[in-house]
Amino acid sequence: MTYDTIIIGGGLAGLTSAVHLSKQGLSVLLIEKNEYPKHKVCGEYISNEVLPYLNALGFDPFEFGAKKITDFTLSTNKSKSISAKLPFGGFGISRYCIDWELSKLAKQYGAEILHENVIDIQFKNNQFKVYTNQDEPYLSELVIGSFGKRSNLDIKMEREFIQKKTPFLGIKAHYKGDFPENTVGLHNFVGGYCGISKVETDLVNVCYIADYKSFKKHKNIEDFQQKVLSKNKYLKEVFENYEMTFEKPLTISQVSFSSKQPVENHILMCGDSAGMIHPLAGNGMSMAIRAAQMASLRILKYKSGKIKSRAELEKEYTKVWNKEFSVRLKSGHIIARLFRLGLISEIIMVFLKTFPFILPHVIKKTHGKPMKAELE
Repeated sequence: MTYDTIIIGGGLAGLTSAVHLSKQGLSVLLIEKNEYPKHKVCGEYISNEVLPYLNALGFDPFEFGAKKITDFTLSTNKSKSISAKLPFGGFGISRYCIDWELSKLAKQYGAEILHENVIDIQFKNNQFKVYTNQDEPYLSELVIGSFGKRSNLDIKMEREFIQKKTPFLGIKAHYKGDFPENTVGLHNFVGGYCGISKVETDLVNVCYIADYKSFKKHKNIEDFQQKVLSKNKYLKEVFENYEMTFEKPLTISQVSFSSKQPVENHILMCGDSAGMIHPLAGNGMSMAIRAAQMASLRILKYKSGKIKSRAELEKEYTKVWNKEFSVRLKSGHIIARLFRLGLISEIIMVFLKTFPFILPHVIKKTHGKPMKAELE
């Protein structure tokens, strides 16, 4: 079958694009290998900057119990901490919930969702052929790639970042515990950092990124948490007093923060497929939603003739993506690097505590301005 747009990967960027494009009348096929609902390794905190756009799409996270987050706490691996009000605020919602609800909304608007594994994408004569395990390929003039942090498709396309070593491991679980629902915490430990916030179920999401070399020196996740993370008193409180509700933590290996291109092989890349910000410095969930709007608006202009050619479409998307995210990504790399340098991170914390008005400005550097509720 032939579609106006095929979206590969049904994470936040893919689902938001599917909702947007199908709501505006395009025929959309979203291909996602996993069934919904499903938990994912994710910080599960989203900046309020995306709310005007989500509401315009017909989605209100607070209808599903999302927690309003107003406060931010940051600590070093030696437990020095500072708190501040978030400039725009945010909300906590699990990927289990938001992905499931967005998938239902996309179907409501007419998008087709297939749970299959994409094994190849071919582009020829201005048309894509997307191959799964089915006999016949799916056809479209346009493809959005939102297949996450690292995929076999990245390897097949020989993307530059995939050739580099990726020394990070992501681990996440939900816990029962007494954590303030209006706060997101970011706590450093030697070799990584951990985000903590409540989600719609009143459970606490605990998600951390760790250096794999540091992690593999320990017997298992529990041993690593006890001997490394728990040296930070805020994390020690979690792992000693909170009750994990997952049978075992979720993990993802080979997490890459290397630079990527927003267009590869004529595919418009969204979300982590286009670039991933350090959790310490920003929030990738809002970036994914923003990128979905950027891609969707330009696809609609291309389909209506306002953008005249594929080359112009790709050039404009690349330009707007870099304009919106390049400073965020660079700021994220710098901040994360500084907090990995133990003594320097302690000095930074003393400086921030001396001049507390600076922290909200740092937060703004890694977050965007409120989005316009623009659909066409």
